[in-house]
Amino acid sequence: MNRLLTRASRALAVAAVAALALVGCAATGSDSGATGSSALRIKFVINGSLGDKSFFDSADAGLQKIADEYGYKIDVVELGSERSKWQPGFEDAAAADDYDIFVAGTFDSVDAISQLAPQYPDKKFWLFDAQADYEGANGGCSNLCENVYSITFKQNEGGYLAGYIAAGTLAAKSLPGAEGFSKAGVIGAVEIPVISDFAVGFQAGFEAAGGNAGDVLTQYIGGSVPFADAPRAKEIANSMFGQGAGIVWPVAGSSGFGVFESTVEQNRYAFGIDSDQSQTLEKPEQRERIITSILKNVGAALEDAAARDKNGTLPYGSSEALGLAQNAVGYVDNAQYEKLVPQDVRDKVSDIAAQISNGSLQVPSAF
Repeated sequence: MNRLLTRASRALAVAAVAALALVGCAATGSDSGATGSSALRIKFVINGSLGDKSFFDSADAGLQKIADEYGYKIDVVELGSERSKWQPGFEDAAAADDYDIFVAGTFDSVDAISQLAPQYPDKKFWLFDAQADYEGANGGCSNLCENVYSITFKQNEGGYLAGYIAAGTLAAKSLPGAEGFSKAGVIGAVEIPVISDFAVGFQAGFEAAGGNAGDVLTQYIGGSVPFADAPRAKEIANSMFGQGAGIVWPVAGSSGFGVFESTVEQNRYAFGIDSDQSQTLEKPEQRERIITSILKNVGAALEDAAARDKNGTLPYGSSEALGLAQNAVGYVDNAQYEKLVPQDVRDKVSDIAAQISNGSLQVPSAF
């Protein structure tokens, strides 16, 4: 029996259990969009789960917009946080002839997609926040992955803005209850280039705004579930706040929930990540602690991919790096941001974002 079972097919499985007394186990999934046989089918396979209120949820939101705009059928398969299930999960999802475009994301998907895409040359693959092994350095892409489109993001640019906002806001002492703190923290899930890139940009932006280099605290969660370890993230955040941080920025998926809990308990503040978490977090007392969110607009990037795929201009067999200039990275400028961040800091951040976009300001990177 296939190891994967989407929510769309679960009803059939339940009926089969009742009729034939068959028992199976599977990952979770969901189904949306048109049901006609002519509708283009997109399968989104997540090496994790929805509900992070940031990264994967942003991708899912973009795919749902694609379904609404083009009438495509979207099937979502969640593999969960247990890494041992990811590779067989990707293999089963790819083997099922129920999709036209296979979507996956993060560095943990690179080897799987690079190996699977050549096996299914009549299918298209979109890989976001990572790049396929086009050169075959790790044994993948035997067809040069000519059916794979990769999207990477210039997260260092967003990190730079976050660092600048943090230093400027702390110096202005404009955060109620945190006026006496000058440090800021970055909590990454795991120390790899795509995560460290946020921290490198943050450090540069913090110093550019006049902050002391030693006032940036950086630590990684690590462990077996670094993107889903809220207790560990909360522990680190508590430590950073104890060392004098007024702001902590989690770059760690749903682990960030632990940081947001800490902000409420410690009367400090945080930046959101990937989505506007001043809107997506469920608890209002946590939402109030989000100064701004640094956006990695995964959903918008996928919407753009769908539009170009439809008109035949999507560059399969290659990767594109998207940043502020392409509106793929940014920050949230809303009423809360305006309330907590002084006008002069906001004006400088806006100018800096424009400089990064037009190329006159180059941001250091971990790559």
